[in-house]
Amino acid sequence: MSNRFDNFEEKREEKIRKAFKERDWNEIKSADSWAIFKVIAEFVEGFEKLSQIGPCVSVFGSARTPSDNPHYIMAEEISAKLVRHGYGVITGGGPGIMEAANKGASSENGKSVGLCIKLLFEAKGNIYIDPDKMIMFDYFFVRKVMFTKYSQGFVVLPGGFGTLDELFEAFTLIQTIKIGRFPIVLVGRAFWEGLIDWIKSTLLEKYNFISAEDLNLFYLVDDASEAVKVIDEFYSKYLLTPNY
Repeated sequence: MSNRFDNFEEKREEKIRKAFKERDWNEIKSADSWAIFKVIAEFVEGFEKLSQIGPCVSVFGSARTPSDNPHYIMAEEISAKLVRHGYGVITGGGPGIMEAANKGASSENGKSVGLCIKLLFEAKGNIYIDPDKMIMFDYFFVRKVMFTKYSQGFVVLPGGFGTLDELFEAFTLIQTIKIGRFPIVLVGRAFWEGLIDWIKSTLLEKYNFISAEDLNLFYLVDDASEAVKVIDEFYSKYLLTPNY
């Protein structure tokens, strides 16, 4: 564990030193041009592989959730039900909740998509992703575009910073009408109620940083059937199409 932590610290320090390093114009131009091509390549691969996957739901949650945890079991059950109801499943491709969701989709022979990110502690995608539907990303922002562009709904189980990042990205895009008002389902009242209370009491009532109607952007449920029911009832009124 200490070696792993040491590697993290070395990488962090390296990035800080690199940010302050003086570079001449040719170095900057060369590095930035190469980054642009890498970004374009990731967008192209994502668009090509995901454009024909059909209606899918993204499932978010912690990579640290063990397989015997109730949240893992819930994610697997939700994803299996989503497939039985005609949806594919998209995850971040890693372990924990992501693995559980891909496993549930795969168990029902449904579309199981993994949008993996290259990290020091996650070297590859989980084994339940369809081989032709796994994509590796260097850039979080490109990966998040793929989540929102090709998802017709979002199911969010308990997780950490990454899960919250993906959740609030969806909130922001829907609030600003950059994507349609697709259903966001928060699973696990005990986990989410503290955050929801803070959003209500602080963001809305104390500071007026959001509108009261923004509290209608999500649904709070406690079991797999409720989660899938929200998605089904929403789409009983709409034709399934990509977000952009």
